[in-house]
Amino acid sequence: MTMRRHLPRNATQSQGPHTRRASRTRANDENAMPSQTLRAKASMSHLGPAQKSNALNASSAPLKKTAAATTATGVKAGAKRTALGGVVSNAQKEDQEDDGKKPVKVKAEPRAPLQSRTNDTNIAQTRPIAPVPHRSKPVTVLASNFEASRIKSEDDVSEMDVDNRRTDDLSTAMPLEVKLDAGESEVEDVSEGEEEDEEEEDDEDWLRATDEEVIAAQEQLALVRSTFKDDIDMFDTTMVAEYADEIFAHMENLEEQVLPNPRYMDFQTEIEWTMRTTLIDWLLQVHLRYHMLPETLWIAVNLVDRFLSVRVVSLVKLQLVGVTAMFIAAKYEEILAPSVDEFVYMTENGYTKDEILKGERIILQTLDFTVSSYCSPYSWVRRISKADDYDIQTRTLSKFLMEVTLLDHRFLRCKPSMIAAIGMYLARKMLGGDWNEAFIYYSNFTEAQLIPGAALLCERLVEPDFESVYVYKKYSNKKFLRASTFARDWAQNNTTAF
Repeated sequence: MTMRRHLPRNATQSQGPHTRRASRTRANDENAMPSQTLRAKASMSHLGPAQKSNALNASSAPLKKTAAATTATGVKAGAKRTALGGVVSNAQKEDQEDDGKKPVKVKAEPRAPLQSRTNDTNIAQTRPIAPVPHRSKPVTVLASNFEASRIKSEDDVSEMDVDNRRTDDLSTAMPLEVKLDAGESEVEDVSEGEEEDEEEEDDEDWLRATDEEVIAAQEQLALVRSTFKDDIDMFDTTMVAEYADEIFAHMENLEEQVLPNPRYMDFQTEIEWTMRTTLIDWLLQVHLRYHMLPETLWIAVNLVDRFLSVRVVSLVKLQLVGVTAMFIAAKYEEILAPSVDEFVYMTENGYTKDEILKGERIILQTLDFTVSSYCSPYSWVRRISKADDYDIQTRTLSKFLMEVTLLDHRFLRCKPSMIAAIGMYLARKMLGGDWNEAFIYYSNFTEAQLIPGAALLCERLVEPDFESVYVYKKYSNKKFLRASTFARDWAQNNTTAF
């Protein structure tokens, strides 16, 4: 065995037949690696001045001496040659040598900076932001439970809304009268007398009660609290009985801070209450599709209403507000929250990942990152259910009735504790129960305070198109004891119950 087999083949050795055959076929093989094209004349662009002059003298054909300080590429002699450099310039220099003229340096033009695709005028931008229409009539904005806002100019239009609003901290909340004339915003204080007149003209405020009714409710609550004895199970650590009163007292104080403006649609320019109902109905489908917690849905709807209370949003961005609010609520409440890509899929690629992330920043900055202050009605239902020993039928029926209130903008005036009390009260009435002292004690609401809200719910249940909404289809399943079917049949048979 010789070592010749292991030695590398010398370049001067002749190639075998197989190698020559491969060389011939590689020229027509489209999958073969591209071979380097050989020059007819050896290039001297890599040589220095001295080496280049020696090579010229040794050449049999005399060449005309050119500028020794430069090479074919117009670069200083002796410099390294860049990739793909000198191909065009070398050809130009050879033509100049043939003409006998002095070569001219080729000046490299600077490259233009890369431009984003959005700068192309031929590509139309998706979902353009509509300009702010000017109104000639004054718009009255009640700032009872949210901070007053001042409308900026059209140059400050963000990706989320039509015109941007900057919130100013006020020591006391007061109603504001905003007049929009020729793009200018003027804020005027309203006197106490005008405030009382506006409150009297608000026909949608079904929570307004007379002084006699308020005094009667307070007396009944005081009587129940003094006579009813709460059975505290000190061995049940999950109920934290020693802290329960303080916890719910703190939650009651937080309710006033996170209430949206019940009349925010008065200053919206492109959306209406029916569009909000469609958005909430779609959020209900998304919520059930990804098996998220009930609190996630309520937090998302609260974020949408509070954001729309301080921002004017265009119609094309309304769904973006809803999906971004659900994304924020899921990150806050869920253990395994859906990713941003899944929320993009929910919208059928109607919005991009960057738009949702940017919308998240806008919503959180607008609401001052106030998410945890909201307590959903489910927290209050758990407390009220202690009065009937956590009856499963009453709780399931009350959950359905509470979700119906999400579709009705008239319940934006209600605190979460009152929505829970209305749902439990109507569920007890449908099942043949009464609102006894135990329910009054745990809910802090009398029967007279809950009757108007229960009447509004029954009106909603008997509407002809109610069976088409998703909340009805959701609770018509056997899993939810077919609560929606039972509630609608009861409301149709007891139209005069309230």
